[in-house]
Amino acid sequence: MPKVKIPRKSTIIDMTAMCDVAFLLLSFFILATKQKPPEALSVSPPNSVSAKAAPDKSILITLTKDGRAFLMLGDDTKKTDILNNINLTKGLNLSPAELKKWTKSAFIGLPFNQIKSSLTAAEEMPADKMSGIPIDSTNNELVDWLRSVNNVYAGTDQRKLQEMLLVKGDNAALYPGFKNVKEAFKKNEIYKFRIVTNGEAVPVGSELYLNPPKSN
Repeated sequence: MPKVKIPRKSTIIDMTAMCDVAFLLLSFFILATKQKPPEALSVSPPNSVSAKAAPDKSILITLTKDGRAFLMLGDDTKKTDILNNINLTKGLNLSPAELKKWTKSAFIGLPFNQIKSSLTAAEEMPADKMSGIPIDSTNNELVDWLRSVNNVYAGTDQRKLQEMLLVKGDNAALYPGFKNVKEAFKKNEIYKFRIVTNGEAVPVGSELYLNPPKSN
């Protein structure tokens, strides 16, 4: 008997729904991904085995290997208040337009006597051309900055403020610079802050490796 031939039909798969889902997932990951905050200058901090993540809204002090200090006010909800406070307490005489322009700066890296002229300049000064916030023993302007931070955060939970205070120093930075940064904290009665380091694995056979801390 002759075989019955079954007619072949082409299989058509509608990919519209799958493409829609793929683009929705892509859009979600793009919008939900946290961008790395800008840095004044790239520094190479020392290594440590600590793996605790820094908070998103941080007040970061960066110390470069040549001893320059930069300040980044990551908490946008308080940034304007801190700049207004420093403008008032240090008598910078900045206009509302200059203050508004200042809030758009990613970081601070100039002494007080150069801030007004930098805000009236046509182009923003790049970080590598900035002299940094003075932190020497005779003129430590970081003391004033942290005082303004204290003024703005007065009445809030100080433990949360301490968690937001970060210091990121280059591994080649000399100790006197870091000592002056600590002195600025001390003069504002801030005794707790965090050091930013590069994470690394716990050395095999070390005390921490043999007796890891218990999680809560």
